Amino acid sequence: MQPYQQRIEAVLKEIIGSNPLTFYDVLRYHMGWQDEQGRPCHREAGKFIRPLLCLLGCQAVGGDAMRIMPAAAALELIHNFSLIHDDIQDVSSQRHHRATVWKIWGQSQAINAGDAMFALAFSALFKLRYNGIDAQKVLTAAQLLNKACLELCEGQYLDIAYQSRLDVTMKDYLDMIAKKTAALIAASTAIGACLAADDDEVVDSLYGFGKELGMAYQIQDDVLGIWGREEEIGKPVKEDISRRKKTLPVVYAFENCEDSDCEKLEALYSQEVISNDDVAMVVEILDCSGARKHGEKLIGRYHRQALAKLGISSLDLSRQTPLEEMASFLLERDY
Repeated sequence: MQPYQQRIEAVLKEIIGSNPLTFYDVLRYHMGWQDEQGRPCHREAGKFIRPLLCLLGCQAVGGDAMRIMPAAAALELIHNFSLIHDDIQDVSSQRHHRATVWKIWGQSQAINAGDAMFALAFSALFKLRYNGIDAQKVLTAAQLLNKACLELCEGQYLDIAYQSRLDVTMKDYLDMIAKKTAALIAASTAIGACLAADDDEVVDSLYGFGKELGMAYQIQDDVLGIWGREEEIGKPVKEDISRRKKTLPVVYAFENCEDSDCEKLEALYSQEVISNDDVAMVVEILDCSGARKHGEKLIGRYHRQALAKLGISSLDLSRQTPLEEMASFLLERDY
């Protein structure tokens, strides 16, 4: 994937450009190409999960991945629009071991930066016409991306709303992550396929593959957010607990822990902020409830369901393999 990652980053730099306005320095900072003084730097590139899945979806149906690079870049820009806004909403001060955009430039300017990422994403998508992609296919891709953006915002609304609730069920949680995370990953594989094929059934299968993979990916993130290593994931572990996020381990514990532990958990999550000492107590309750094991079990289930979606497609087995390998990589990661 390294050649694709390098090309994706090059296309992103072309799209964001070298505009001398200080405003664009904020975007370049977020992408890791500049420091906060505007001096060139280069941190390790992001995983580029969504653009890579888009390119692999295109390859899987026999298309030329290089022709749809603008679509891959658009997906990464939408992802980064959501990250900038998410950091504001979660009051997160770090991302990838650096201060977040709002922490340096303030919330108002961070909102502007996120909005710019959103606008640039659709500008990138419409560049596909210069690569000879049929206009109707570009329109279909734009519809898929727009639908995913709306679902992402709906999911983020639920995520924030659930912070003040103690009655969030597992069904509520799964519905929320299907929108917040899985929708954009599903759109990624489907957009890659729709730009290169005329087979709606194959596009639907790849959409289903991405949706199931996205569910597993978010649950993996939730598990790593509590039991992962801070130096690997790039932000403070257990931060979701201190902010009363209803991640999978927490929701599972509320539904399955002993009555006495459930009462403690309710008392802790009734506070406006959970202190460090109380965070340790929450983790102890989560450990006792078997939440981590349940999360790992669900990851395996959604992984199998993702592969099953590929299996019912008409794709040659050799074309399914890169997507299968990508799925395995994402779900075996520790960052």
